[in-house]
Amino acid sequence: MKKAGIVATVALFMTGGWTLGGEAASSMKIGVMDTQRVMENSKAGKAALDEVRTYSMTRQKIIDDDERELRDLQQILEDPNSKLSESAKQEKQELFQTKLAAYERRVQDFNREIQEKQRSMVEEYGKKIAEAAKAVAQKEGYTAILDKGNEAIFRIVLYHKPTLDVTDLVIKEFDRQNATAK
Repeated sequence: MKKAGIVATVALFMTGGWTLGGEAASSMKIGVMDTQRVMENSKAGKAALDEVRTYSMTRQKIIDDDERELRDLQQILEDPNSKLSESAKQEKQELFQTKLAAYERRVQDFNREIQEKQRSMVEEYGKKIAEAAKAVAQKEGYTAILDKGNEAIFRIVLYHKPTLDVTDLVIKEFDRQNATAK
């Protein structure tokens, strides 16, 4: 469904132009939450984000080491006072090209690995956050809890009263449900 269609459907739903199971929209209890804030402020979410960050940093250290090695080789090749023979210089040039190609492949592989790890984490924790939101809705009598979204991805809720925000309740429930998480 296109963004305009989703916004129109939510607006119709929230203004009472659409009913849910015979219940008038005006008597429904609706909440909103910030999924990103749940992820960043919950214990399990912080642990997952830290794990991805650590994974990324270890990969970056390897890339940094490769870059240093390439710079050192390049300096040797460009040194006007170098006493390398032509054959030694040719060997260093070939070594540089081989290491450069390996470096470029490694950067691509690491980027792919990190993106996959992030995608997997978002998918896994998105489901867990939805479970926590559902539990809050059931406990607190909400008919619906909408994700506020954010500017970078997709924003469904354009405005809401601050009293409708149930993010803190969802964080508490998410932490309770995932107490054994890293």
